[in-house]
Amino acid sequence: MDDETQIADATHLSGRMKPVTPSTPVRSTFEVAPATAGMTPSHETESSDSSVPLEPTQAQGRTTPTPLSPDPAPPMRRGGSIRRAEPTRQTSQHQDTGLHEYGTALSIGQDPNVLTSDRTVPGGSAPTAPSPRMPAARAANNAPAPRTHTVGANAYANGFGIIPPADSDIRAFQQTFAALTENIAQAVVGKPMPIRLCATALMVGGHILLEDNPGTGKTQLARALANSIDTSFKRIQFTPDLLPADVVGVTVYDQKNGHFEFRKGPVFASIVLADEINRASPKTQSALLEVMEEHKVTVDGITYDMPQPFIVIATQNPLEQLGTYKLPEAQMDRFLIRTSIGAPDRRTSIDILRQIDVTDRARNVSAILSGPDILKLRGTAGLVHMDDRILEYIERLVEATRESEKLKAGSSMRGALALARCARIWAASEGRGYVIPDDIKDLAVPVLAHRIIPTAETTFRGETNKHIITDILETVPVPDIAG
Repeated sequence: MDDETQIADATHLSGRMKPVTPSTPVRSTFEVAPATAGMTPSHETESSDSSVPLEPTQAQGRTTPTPLSPDPAPPMRRGGSIRRAEPTRQTSQHQDTGLHEYGTALSIGQDPNVLTSDRTVPGGSAPTAPSPRMPAARAANNAPAPRTHTVGANAYANGFGIIPPADSDIRAFQQTFAALTENIAQAVVGKPMPIRLCATALMVGGHILLEDNPGTGKTQLARALANSIDTSFKRIQFTPDLLPADVVGVTVYDQKNGHFEFRKGPVFASIVLADEINRASPKTQSALLEVMEEHKVTVDGITYDMPQPFIVIATQNPLEQLGTYKLPEAQMDRFLIRTSIGAPDRRTSIDILRQIDVTDRARNVSAILSGPDILKLRGTAGLVHMDDRILEYIERLVEATRESEKLKAGSSMRGALALARCARIWAASEGRGYVIPDDIKDLAVPVLAHRIIPTAETTFRGETNKHIITDILETVPVPDIAG
């Protein structure tokens, strides 16, 4: 066999040999030369007459010597620049591949400790110890192209598996969400949790019920949220004599044109403030059932769609019951979140008193987002990952409300869906592309508490819906995210 044929056969066996130019001296056998600058490790062919003993490496159960490339590969053009063709980077998870490359480094006289790894061990977020990888000098000159999803130190690695870190859309969502809450905080000072809940409902596309004592800032919060969005806003002051036609609209006869026309009511707006909703009669309250659930209004057999985004922010006073009508359970279930504001702390109260001349704080809030911006942010929630164990945790919580002896009626499936949708927004607002059990715990009370009905005995003992949901959170096992 001549020398050129032997080289061709050796190249075919290795699969990673670089072509030898005619100017390269041809030898009948390969010898391992000392490691020099510019040389790259490569597979070697088997030789029966090697003058230098090779340290064997193991790959796929066979012992194979490891060769050097006799000459650097000719340059190749890639992406408009000249680069050296290099072996494909191995990313196999099998340990034998790492041992093979480790032996390659030893066989050519390189220190294997300079080979670092940028991968993450499944089950942890810290990088692994130095492992057989591309040499540092080559890695610096041959950096991989940017990828949307990478496995790195910021990845979510635990019992749910390796989940990519938050991409640019999630990070943009976090920044926008923070800007929105800070803008609303100009009107409602020292109440970050109610503000976050209202912003979450806006992003989900659900409705909010603000239930608190008079003078706590319920209307200010609703107006500040509406003023932060450059879209249509209407306020309805509910009174006992308010009629359904005053809310949804009415069909009137136009004598000038000689035909009937529909005049839209104040509910036809992107953000509707239903102030003191429990003062209206049940007949008027029922006019909101269809529009809150389906975002549609049907008048005289004709259905009209609501503008998007659409959200109802309702307020009510839980103390005063004279001249009020309790909201039916069917309507309570249509509110995505029920929350209260509460009185500010002492320091915040003093700061508000220093600004005694400011009579309407919500008027100073300007719009920072538009309607299309809200719809785009809603679409970002689809990028948030929810593991099946998180979904099972939500379902167990809802089932616990149905099976509790303290409750006459538990949460419906609508409550489970609401909790899952809010959890995705909650996770994205913190810059995460995945939901964790703490997100569910933070949202369980404002999302589920108003959907349950306690028994008479439970009410007599003074247990509130909030306490019942809190007890359920302590009894339902939390999914293990550590392994």
